[in-house]
Amino acid sequence: MSNRQILQVFETYQKARVTFVQTVADLSLRQQNVEALQSAGVMALLRPLLLDTVPTVQHTAALALGRLANTNEDLARAIVDGDILPQLVFSLAEQNRFYKKSAAFVLRTVAKHDPDLARAVVDAGALDPLITCLEEFDPSVKESAAWALGYIARHNAELSNDVVAAGAVPMLICCIQEPEISLKRISASALSDICKHTPELAQAVVDAGAIAYLAAQIDSSDAKLKRQVFSALSHIAKHTVQLAELVVEAEIFPAVLSSLKDTDEYVRKNVATLIREVCKHSPELAHLVVNCGGAAAIVDFITHAEGNARTPGIMAVGYIGTYTEKLAMAVIVSHAVAPLVDALKNEKTDHVRFTAAWALGQLGRHSPVHAKAIADANAFPALIDAATEPTSPADLRSKASFALQSVLQKCVHLPALEALLTDAPPSILQHVVGQFAKVLPNDAKARKLFVTSGGLKKIQEIQAEEGTQLADAIGVINSSFPPEIVKYYSPGYSDTLLERLDQFKPDGDAATSEAIEAV
Repeated sequence: MSNRQILQVFETYQKARVTFVQTVADLSLRQQNVEALQSAGVMALLRPLLLDTVPTVQHTAALALGRLANTNEDLARAIVDGDILPQLVFSLAEQNRFYKKSAAFVLRTVAKHDPDLARAVVDAGALDPLITCLEEFDPSVKESAAWALGYIARHNAELSNDVVAAGAVPMLICCIQEPEISLKRISASALSDICKHTPELAQAVVDAGAIAYLAAQIDSSDAKLKRQVFSALSHIAKHTVQLAELVVEAEIFPAVLSSLKDTDEYVRKNVATLIREVCKHSPELAHLVVNCGGAAAIVDFITHAEGNARTPGIMAVGYIGTYTEKLAMAVIVSHAVAPLVDALKNEKTDHVRFTAAWALGQLGRHSPVHAKAIADANAFPALIDAATEPTSPADLRSKASFALQSVLQKCVHLPALEALLTDAPPSILQHVVGQFAKVLPNDAKARKLFVTSGGLKKIQEIQAEEGTQLADAIGVINSSFPPEIVKYYSPGYSDTLLERLDQFKPDGDAATSEAIEAV
């Protein structure tokens, strides 16, 4: 046999290997093929091909493994159990850029499923070579490595701490400064995954100078990059007031407010989340946001948003309104109450509704003026419905009831209170009646209006147990009116008058007889 014929055998074998790995990689893209490939023992066949002498076969085999692990946790676990990870990690530091990209892809798809698999990737020694890949010239290798680090860090604080300790943060910050948009996105996402767990991890990201480079991207035209930037900044700000102040000091306000009207839903939601995380820490930070026009901007956001996207905006409004009368009024005059009532009445998701109820309570609990603004928006019936609806979850009923009580204790707008006398449940009714008991003894005009509007009659119709707060409040109200008026509006008083009429006999004296004859 000639040399040519011998070489032909090897070429045929090589072509067969290339065809096999490429076909498996293509089949792995479809979820319905994965089970059949697994049953055929594809993992055992791909493993030796990772060490093939042909680079194309190597990196395509790694690509196929990554795609299989991406769609199926069992196959990801099979990669760990089959001792493939050490092989990938070793080759990550030695092979060409195509293989590095595919190997990092495999590590990412294994790590993404759960903390145990991510821990297996770390224990295989993957962190150092992945960080080294962030120094590669090829942006696609950097992207793949940054993605893998982010997927490792996202699970818990312990894994994130390992990523930080390995020195990943400075390299990820360098990657944010690269011109490639996709690399910026993935690096910002990885930083977000690192700093979301604990204040210490967020501080490590801040100490490396991340805030300035993240803040520089908020005016980007790329929506996906802005999503990740705002997510990272909100994860930094959420932990402590000091971290929130560092975020604010990057002069992101009022620039971020324009992104509340971004065309991308997730950008809008993440900006609202950032504002919420800043406002929740202190009245000074809330003042800063309001003074930059943040109140009007966040109210406009919750007016037009729907569903879960509304939640961070509603919470931001609630946090701003929590601190002082002035801040709460700033939100109220920005027309916040109407969209909050709309969310409470019309949203389908329970946690959005109880967040709206909580926010209404925070805005209205400061003074009679604040409470009147809540009442004027017809919020009381919506809160009562939420507090008494049998199908509502306990959290919603509790939040709505507490919010209603908080506002009622400040409300002296009697027409709004009077409308609740017939609809309020007993637990709320005592607060409503209690407010009348505070106002009526000191306001003659209000007492007259209370009688003519039918309020006094409604009070007499309430059945209250002796010795309760409700009974005491009714007693105070009744003592504010002449006894004959109270008696006149008491239930059954007309029957009493009719009985007296039946028993009444006119006097038959001479003067009466003469008057009758004269008629």
